[in-house]
Amino acid sequence: MAEEDSFSSSATTSQEQEQLENRNLIVPSVAADHHTDDLTEASTTLSGFAGVKLGTGSVKKLVIRNFKDKPLILENYTEEAWQKLKEAVQAIQNNTSVQYSLEELYQSVKNLCSYNLSANLYKQLKQLCEQHIRAEIHQLREYSLDTGPFLKKMDKCWQDHARQMIYQVSFENKFLEETNRFYAAEGRKLVQKKEIPGCLYHIKNLLEEEVDRVRAYLSLNTQKLLIAIVEKQLLGEHLSAVLQKGLSYLLDENRVEDLSLLYQLFSRVECGVQVLLQHWIDYIKKFGNSIVTNPVKDKTMVQELLDFKDKIDFIIATSFLKNEKFIVAMKDAFETFINKRSNKPAQLLAKYVDSKLRAGNKEATDEELEELLDKVIILFRFINGKDVFEAFYKKDLARRLLLGKSASVDAEKSMLSKLKQECGTAFTNKLQGMFKDMELSKDIMIQLKQYMQNQNIPGNIELTVSILTTSFWPTYIPKEIQLPPEMERLQENFRNFYLSKHSGRKLQWQSTLGHCVLKAEFKKGKKELQVTLFQTLVLLMFNEGDHFSLEEIKMATGLEDRELRRTLQSLACGRARVLIKNPKGKDVEDGDRFFCNEEFNHKLFKIKINQIQEKETIEEHTITTQRVFQDRQYQIDAAIVRIMKIRKTLNHNVLLSELYNQLKFTLKPSDLKKRIESLIERDYMERDKENPNQYKYIA
Repeated sequence: MAEEDSFSSSATTSQEQEQLENRNLIVPSVAADHHTDDLTEASTTLSGFAGVKLGTGSVKKLVIRNFKDKPLILENYTEEAWQKLKEAVQAIQNNTSVQYSLEELYQSVKNLCSYNLSANLYKQLKQLCEQHIRAEIHQLREYSLDTGPFLKKMDKCWQDHARQMIYQVSFENKFLEETNRFYAAEGRKLVQKKEIPGCLYHIKNLLEEEVDRVRAYLSLNTQKLLIAIVEKQLLGEHLSAVLQKGLSYLLDENRVEDLSLLYQLFSRVECGVQVLLQHWIDYIKKFGNSIVTNPVKDKTMVQELLDFKDKIDFIIATSFLKNEKFIVAMKDAFETFINKRSNKPAQLLAKYVDSKLRAGNKEATDEELEELLDKVIILFRFINGKDVFEAFYKKDLARRLLLGKSASVDAEKSMLSKLKQECGTAFTNKLQGMFKDMELSKDIMIQLKQYMQNQNIPGNIELTVSILTTSFWPTYIPKEIQLPPEMERLQENFRNFYLSKHSGRKLQWQSTLGHCVLKAEFKKGKKELQVTLFQTLVLLMFNEGDHFSLEEIKMATGLEDRELRRTLQSLACGRARVLIKNPKGKDVEDGDRFFCNEEFNHKLFKIKINQIQEKETIEEHTITTQRVFQDRQYQIDAAIVRIMKIRKTLNHNVLLSELYNQLKFTLKPSDLKKRIESLIERDYMERDKENPNQYKYIA
């Protein structure tokens, strides 16, 4: 018979039908072309076709029945089949070629199992594998226990063992290929269709499901390979796409839990954390730039930066497990964007500190203020132009000290200590000198009081003077004014007293910093007015007359026009109007006349009349900035001379490199070139005659 028997009623002749009628057929099964088993009958032999009666052109009924008795197995077949299997397993274990085909080995196993020999077959295979493993372990025991080679040998044995398992060759590889193909498509779909939070949680669920499936159905050795494929296709291939789609949203909305999951998932993928780190840096720089480079946000810049820093710190601690790389990257990013706008952040930071240390600030307790100052110092640490901060901080500190506007001496000294710790003694020497001047002034006032009592100097005005060392304090522009005779006598008395103890010193009065307490009597009661010296000069005129014009007040006080108008505006147009302006209006105009407001009334006895404060004038800002730049020139000159004195001869580019390393503020090559030229002109150094780019130090 042929290998395949086909039956077709239309193809059977009538003669054949008669011969086959009422006849039982036995159709033996046919073995594979290349193999004949040694069984008496094939195990899959079919029983006859009983009761088949072929009619003309149709089959009425076909019934297939099994043999009643299974054919007997040939003698020695079990031993011969096992020998084949044993040789094949040993060939695999020894990494040699197998003599038999897989089909032949498969058929042998199938035949043995069909005769209920599977348990014995399993036992023999198990023993064979255990013998091989024991032999391998015995070799390891005899191997050198040197950690590196021993572990490499053990790893090789394990890899060989895993590679030899039929599970890996016949199932695992194909399974992993299909898994890779499936999740490649799933990954593309996820990134395109799902929002970032949903995408992350879906990936997390898929990974958990795969782990559960491996533990339930597969070898645990498959888990690592399988999970690596899932991670790669769902995340590894789409790292930037996922971050571009949703990282900014998660950070803007402070989605801490989602960010934690994002970090955990990216940590599982090769280069995942590094890619996340780069996008993290880009986000910080972009967000920071939007704060620093936008002049509209100048009023809120520092507070926004502090809030942003708090937010970033919390995310690093909570979501990124305090990863040191993210901390360092954050610091570098802050330093980059905060210096994009030269000098302005330093100036605004000093102003912010002034607002927190000034009297009247009731926003925070002492502990909260201390914590806030610590955060300010961290921002200060990122700023390159620390000398700009120092200049504006010093100017504001001077006002707080001289006008008694400091909220807390302890807070002031705490801030000073933090700056000293951050920048060194040289940075805070002048600031400490300001505090020292204020303490010495208190002692001098005690001595002045005794002096005036001993000299029997009459007068009902109590004078308090602060003696300021010029080099410690900001630069103030002296303003000439006309003082009342009583005040002039007091100044002269103090001058005589002070110079008698400190001969050779020069005193210069700073009228812009003076302030007074005046006792005033109105129809509705007595009041104490806390006013500036300029306001005092105007108010004292009304002891001599009922009304004065703008021009008359200007002649009598000697005040500069803009200063006078601001002073009159504070007295006649502010909240506490002790003067009346005619005609009425918010601004002081030429021809205006001023009267004493005898009907003035206020619920408080002590009334502070604030001067109308201009925003920091262009003049003041220019003076402060010029002083910073002048100080920088001195620092550059000193650094150049110091370097050249040590090196004697130096190339231009090397000199610039040294200066960049030593100086702590932002430098332009053109500025350095000007300072080098200045030092050459002053004979501190010279150019090499043969090489203009080479400098020589002149002793």
